[in-house]
Amino acid sequence: MPPIHILGIESSCDETSASVCVDGRILSNVIATQEVHQAYGGVVPELASRAHIQHIVPVVDSAIQQAGISLKDLNGIAFTQSPGLIGALLVGAGFAKSLSLALDVPLIGVHHMQAHVLANLIEDPAPSFPFLCLTVSGGHTQIVLCRSPLDMEILGETIDDAAGEAFDKSAKMLGLPYPGGPLIDKYAASGDPSRFHFAEPVIPGLDFSFSGVKTSILYFLQQATRKEPDFIQQNLADLCASIQHRIIEILLKKLKIAALETGIRQVCLSGGVSANSGLRKSFTALGERQGWKAFVPRFEYCTDNAAMIAITGYHRFLAGRFEGLDAQSSARGHWTAEG
Repeated sequence: MPPIHILGIESSCDETSASVCVDGRILSNVIATQEVHQAYGGVVPELASRAHIQHIVPVVDSAIQQAGISLKDLNGIAFTQSPGLIGALLVGAGFAKSLSLALDVPLIGVHHMQAHVLANLIEDPAPSFPFLCLTVSGGHTQIVLCRSPLDMEILGETIDDAAGEAFDKSAKMLGLPYPGGPLIDKYAASGDPSRFHFAEPVIPGLDFSFSGVKTSILYFLQQATRKEPDFIQQNLADLCASIQHRIIEILLKKLKIAALETGIRQVCLSGGVSANSGLRKSFTALGERQGWKAFVPRFEYCTDNAAMIAITGYHRFLAGRFEGLDAQSSARGHWTAEG
């Protein structure tokens, strides 16, 4: 059987990325990051869409060249179909549809969160099935049971805010510039995680909640700065360490329960927040204590990237899961994890 070449395209938010996957092996992964949003304290959807239009042709061309193939070698075009910023998604979808039509190859729609989970299959050592995956991003927090690349079940998810949002909103309360989540991680490295204590939500089952944590942090900071205006600046490292500790503790406590309930001992981490060094260290340490085989993708496969779209597209190609040119992109795109 000739090798299967899949081009993956990711454009859900503020990274334009393209990747080539051949028989499940990533040959290239090119990412263009948009720095224009830093001046606005967050991603501006209209500016994101415009930047995707500017970046997508050179990014795809670079991915093809780095892979050492030509467009005519491609067997399928995979693209992020949902969720994300609708204008940003439409740029990637429109390009993918045009290329699929021009090359007469299948079009493969990919859900962004399924792709984050399968990022764990990109490099060896990779988990074998079944495995659990804690997927943590700016918009999602989920515990997923993975029986095969296309057979997944969401065991628990956030009922309000995601962990990534909790990091970013907390950073904003501390007066840190956008993107604030990585800065909390940076300052936390030199802080005392036990110095300050914030509320822990009591949520039954395997679901998460972070809205109460954010409120607890907000009220604490308001009271502290009323008494001492320079409180945040004088205690920044300890505040970051304490905030990060609480968020990570909530995440890993639920993951530990899921592993005990299912009896599964292969456990993975994925999503943009899995790039957080504190979470990676705590996850690995918990895995050692629990006797898990613990897996964390390399940094470049944690944040938004097309390699995870390409490898998911490869598995969907093998299963014949294709889209027509009338495929609709969705900003929310609820994922039932049914393949």
